[in-house]
Amino acid sequence: MDEEYDVIVLGTGLKECILSGLLSVDGLKVLHMDKNDYYGGESTSLNLNQLWKRFRGNDKPPESLGPSKEYNVDMIPKFTMANGALVRVLIHTDVTKYLNFKVVDGSFVYNKGKIYKVPATDVEALKSPLMGLFEKRRARKFFIYVQDFEESDPKSHEGLDLNKVTAREVISKYGLEDDTIDFIGHALALHIDDSYLDKPAMDFVKRMKLYAESLARFQGGSPYIYPMYGLGELPQAFARLSAVYGGTYMLNKPQCKVEFDASGKVIGVSSEGETAKCKKVVCDPSYLPDKVRKVAKVARAICIMSHPIPDTNDSHSAQVILPQKQLGRKSDMYLFCCSYAHNVAPKGKYIAFVTAEAETDNPQQELKPGIELLGPVDEVFFDIYDRYVPTNNHEVDNCFISTSYDASTHFEDTVTDVLAMYSRITGKVLNLSVDLNAASAATGQ
Repeated sequence: MDEEYDVIVLGTGLKECILSGLLSVDGLKVLHMDKNDYYGGESTSLNLNQLWKRFRGNDKPPESLGPSKEYNVDMIPKFTMANGALVRVLIHTDVTKYLNFKVVDGSFVYNKGKIYKVPATDVEALKSPLMGLFEKRRARKFFIYVQDFEESDPKSHEGLDLNKVTAREVISKYGLEDDTIDFIGHALALHIDDSYLDKPAMDFVKRMKLYAESLARFQGGSPYIYPMYGLGELPQAFARLSAVYGGTYMLNKPQCKVEFDASGKVIGVSSEGETAKCKKVVCDPSYLPDKVRKVAKVARAICIMSHPIPDTNDSHSAQVILPQKQLGRKSDMYLFCCSYAHNVAPKGKYIAFVTAEAETDNPQQELKPGIELLGPVDEVFFDIYDRYVPTNNHEVDNCFISTSYDASTHFEDTVTDVLAMYSRITGKVLNLSVDLNAASAATGQ
């Protein structure tokens, strides 16, 4: 291993795979290593036997659940916004040719103990049972303002500078009720808690526009798409891309140890008595535990069911967001469901996840309101993992560490982290102005 690489990437989680793909396309010499013998790191997908082994020790799953190999159970389940940043990265890198996406059937929100479809346009607002008659009119006006808003056209701003006024101020101009603000902020703008209300409104309005544009894109029941055979396909697609551009892959490399010089700068990675030299290291938090700090715990219930989530119009795939206020929590809870329609389970089987950031010492109890919405489940597994953020100064050590995945069931914040890392590593901003129609063929519509 005497070669010198521009970048060594450690871990084949989704963020690391996207970055190794992007950096390889840029012409950098990339070596990608993983201590595991499978792709995906934290964000891998498991078949039924692997799932059983991980959560139940060794016993074999019951035959009634169907063939193990027909299961692809994501460990970090997330949907992709049809017009969102991840799709732009997929098109920019031409990775779409390795993947098949299908539109997700439904997007729902929990309010006062019930599940409702998320109204996303002025037309849907008028039909939604979530709001009374007068509130519908106010919401419709607000949706029209958001739909017509163009950053480059001052006439559409209605006298508001969204870089200065807060989201709360914009919303109060339309006199919306708390429950309406709840679903707009959490189920449309996809904020994980209420802190967005006191920040400049530009990001909030752009997120709402992204939701509406994504919804319009494929005319499906939701703005989300999801790959056939599960998310495990994504890291592998970016790994293929990296290989096409000369990236080198090594799985099953135990004890990948990052080596530093006397000044604390990274000089290489050693494994099994050999050292590969490099200028920069990109990795997930597990490879440099002394350069990260724990910020939270994520709790998740993984449920195998024989029916869709009740009250979601029999959706084969769906997201339900439970805004924090509805449950008296500090952050949102998420339900995610997919099924045999996306080839992640045998015919007739559904996989549902209930996820939230743990706020007590009894996370299983915390997830109960979400689990109760699922109806009868065949099997349930509980998973808890720590969430880390980097604490190092990359300018000093040349180490670029991703943050752990949050509890949300969409990829918007994941990709924000990747794009910020890309800029820190390369010193340039990734241009994501792409022709979104380039991906329409791959949606299975």
